[in-house]
Amino acid sequence: MRILIADDEPLARERLARLLADLAGCEVVGEAADGEAVLASAPQLLPDVVLLDIDMPGPDGLEVARRLGEEAMPPAVIFVTAHPEHALSAFETHASDYLLKPVRVERLRAALERVARLNRAQVGQGAPAAPARTHVVATLRGRRSLIPIEDVDYFEAGDKYVTAHHGEGESVIDEPLKLLEAELGGRFLRVHRGYLVSVSAIRALAHDGEGHHWLTLRGRPERIEVSRRHLKTVRELIDRLSIVGG
Repeated sequence: MRILIADDEPLARERLARLLADLAGCEVVGEAADGEAVLASAPQLLPDVVLLDIDMPGPDGLEVARRLGEEAMPPAVIFVTAHPEHALSAFETHASDYLLKPVRVERLRAALERVARLNRAQVGQGAPAAPARTHVVATLRGRRSLIPIEDVDYFEAGDKYVTAHHGEGESVIDEPLKLLEAELGGRFLRVHRGYLVSVSAIRALAHDGEGHHWLTLRGRPERIEVSRRHLKTVRELIDRLSIVGG
């Protein structure tokens, strides 16, 4: 895994480099001390991951992450910062993780392994590697909160907004289903124009005598409609994962 370290403090960069030296499969391909240096070096170094501080000269880490995300093949971004109050804003840039200084090697290893695992899943599904998101940002009466993607069973598109259905209930998010589908490929499957379902939540595919198909999900009483357009893809997944089909 190719890693670019971005922090304006030399000692912080040195510490991260030492931690990475003890992690198998990690290669530090470059360092940057400010936002402009990150944006200039990333297209040349082609890192898989950028370990990114937030408070840096020039564009701060949040702006750098947004601009990196506009690239055709963006690296995953893991924020490494001393400021916990920026977590919501960080995940709105689709960051893969958010580590607080001083970083423990176990936490760093887990973040990098998650990025590698999810990107492999995306490549296996034929999707381009992209930053492996861990959260979506929900809004309720003007208050924002973070919803772990691993807790979401499915996303449902309404007339004006998208709802994430998860273990704690339902949350409205500000992202279209099409964007979520593009970024969460491999983990979520489009089964209907209005539904994007977590692959790990699927328990069975059933049908009636009139040609209607639906999915049942773990721990949920509702049935998720499968459209004819997406039925073939759903059946292929069911067969591949040996889920009960119908």
